[in-house]
Amino acid sequence: MSFEQARVYSTSVGLPSRDPETGEEPSRYAEVENKLRRFILDFFVNNSYKYRDQLREHCILGNYCLEVDVAHLILFDEDLGHRLSEEPAEILPLFEQAALSVAKRIVYAMSSTDANATGNANGAEESSLAATSTSEQTANDDAMTDDTNQQNLDIPTEIQVVLISNANVTSIRDLDATHISKLVRVPGIIISASPLVSKATLLFLMCRSCRHLLRLQVNSGFGGVQAPTKCQAPSVAGGAVNECPPNPYVVVHDRSIFVDQQVLKLQESPENVPVGEMPRNIILTADRTLTNRAIPGSRCTVLGVYSIYQSKVKAPGAVAVRNPYVRAVGMELSSGQQSRDNAVFTEEEEEEFLALSRTPDLFSTFAQSIAPSIWGHEDIKRAIACLLVGGSKRLLPDNIRLRGDINVLLLGDPGTAKSQLLKFVEKVAPIAIYTSGKGSSAAGLTASVQRDPATRDFYLEGGAMVLADGGVVCIDEFDKMREDDRVAIHEAMEQQTISIAKAGITTVLNSRTSVLAAANPLFGRYDDLKSPGENIDFQTTILSRFDMIFIIKDEHSREHDSSVAEHVLNTQLHGTVAGRSQAKPNPVEEGAIPMEKMQRYVEYCRARCAPRLSAQAAELLVSHFVSIREENHKQELHTNVRSSVPVTVRQLEAMVRIAEAIAKIHLQPVATEDHVREAIRLFDASTVNAIGQDMYSREMSAEVGQVEEKLKQRLPVGWHTSYATLLREFVNGRYNFSKFALDTALNVMERRDSIQFRQQRQAIFRSAP
Repeated sequence: MSFEQARVYSTSVGLPSRDPETGEEPSRYAEVENKLRRFILDFFVNNSYKYRDQLREHCILGNYCLEVDVAHLILFDEDLGHRLSEEPAEILPLFEQAALSVAKRIVYAMSSTDANATGNANGAEESSLAATSTSEQTANDDAMTDDTNQQNLDIPTEIQVVLISNANVTSIRDLDATHISKLVRVPGIIISASPLVSKATLLFLMCRSCRHLLRLQVNSGFGGVQAPTKCQAPSVAGGAVNECPPNPYVVVHDRSIFVDQQVLKLQESPENVPVGEMPRNIILTADRTLTNRAIPGSRCTVLGVYSIYQSKVKAPGAVAVRNPYVRAVGMELSSGQQSRDNAVFTEEEEEEFLALSRTPDLFSTFAQSIAPSIWGHEDIKRAIACLLVGGSKRLLPDNIRLRGDINVLLLGDPGTAKSQLLKFVEKVAPIAIYTSGKGSSAAGLTASVQRDPATRDFYLEGGAMVLADGGVVCIDEFDKMREDDRVAIHEAMEQQTISIAKAGITTVLNSRTSVLAAANPLFGRYDDLKSPGENIDFQTTILSRFDMIFIIKDEHSREHDSSVAEHVLNTQLHGTVAGRSQAKPNPVEEGAIPMEKMQRYVEYCRARCAPRLSAQAAELLVSHFVSIREENHKQELHTNVRSSVPVTVRQLEAMVRIAEAIAKIHLQPVATEDHVREAIRLFDASTVNAIGQDMYSREMSAEVGQVEEKLKQRLPVGWHTSYATLLREFVNGRYNFSKFALDTALNVMERRDSIQFRQQRQAIFRSAP
């Protein structure tokens, strides 16, 4: 703090060792409270008295709260800041008392200014505040309070001090006995929140017999208060014995003071949990203005006092064991659905993102930057890029919500890098949760109802789709989930809500998430003779909720295998083998977007851009949707079988969302015809291709069945013939079947042991019916 400017400054000259009137030593907390009061009044930063102005503004608005940065307190008085970190339970009440004292004087100063109608009274009052000594402050506070009460002003009865800190965070699993009663900063994700309860801070007790009043102060947190078992009334003159019965006191609620309190449960973030470890959680208590700040699924960093309490459920033999909890004194919401609406980006970041949005062929570059170590899958990477940014949400006039999040299903053979794509999305998405189908239940994905062991009350714990609100849920091994568990996420995928009606709890939770699922075929590898629904054994209800369905096959060709092998070896050997003359460059291509920049750009797109379709683009989409429906109807009439991958209005909305996502990547407010054409191409390469394979597989299955019947008639049991004869009769002869159908039918009959191949598969012998 500089003394060069013309201001009135004050300093402490030390307190007397003993009070001159009473001869008693002053309280050791009096000097601390005086320093805190001077910190609020005198701390000067950025050409303003930060906390004095903040307190005045909050008093005007009726928000009796003061946010204090711990770093500022350390700059003002290093010893005081250290004591706040080491003894927060003792310093915080003094801090709030000092803030209340200053707030009362500020209220009186403002009322005096209004009464006198002078413009400079406020500044004069502030100057006098800074120069007043400690003894004069106490007397003036009482006098000012009386005068203000006479004017019927709204005087604050308490001021809550909320702390802000940039200190190093401490993981939940690193909290131990050395942190008890100290200030800690813990990051995590809120998994459950209780309703608000009224916690008494000041109790008035009255004796039922003699009407004696007793005043008791209640500590914050879980700590309770024990009423005296005997009446505390002073003895009657003459030494008469007090005849009040045992446990005489009852609570006078009208005169007691209560504040709001909420119990939260904070869990480690999924990305910070070590492999093979269970995620740990800890109980939080928040009161007054810190309540209702976080909901289940909110990621936050909590600044609080690490404390202990004795649980009502006592373990046998655990006499001196106490349970830990954190009494919150500050809470900072990090990236999440709540904080995304108020996301903060620097001017440099915005300029960089706007320059990036003007890059030619940005969509292709963005897709190539997704999992660059994985070869191929260009269309799948483009779909994942659309999934990361999502489309635009809509609220219709009849209060019907249309989702903007995109769901993608990857169905294919093992070894096609499906899980690696899911892992990359988990890392690059601002909010993402990765889970496996076999290890996930319906309650784990949606929400579960738990019973509090202490209060025996039921409360909700959010599942993966609730905790990932505003992000992405990656579900691997989607086909390994039980059918009942898959049905539980139907509502979450389309309506983006989870309805709960259990144990007397009836509520609706938000699950505004995108779903990226990966599944293997039913029999290990994809069978071309079966439809996608038969390969994965999915119901039509779940398939219709995916905007894009990609069927990934492990193609066998020399060119494809050579390219994949070369790419994998370059990825494995790059930078590890010195002097390799033919070594390829880094698999991350030049011009690719780094992962950190991509994550911030995705967050910027979701926060600042919400494109809509143009009229010409809408007409193009309508005509294409009608043509797809017509073609699908013709194929169903031709095969006389309904498609397992339906084309409904949901698929039209899916194309709208894809077009809006492509426009959002370019930060354009309107989705044009070019965006719609690319969306149609992606939709045709995914879902329409799956529908075509469905119809093709059904036709081929019918043809193979006919060939098998003709073969059984042509070749009785015990007879043999040559493959050339069958090829001439069935393919080039009167039947005119395809060669693929003949080979497939012979392979099927061989697996059933109906025929045997001889002479290097040139002769065929019918061995069994």
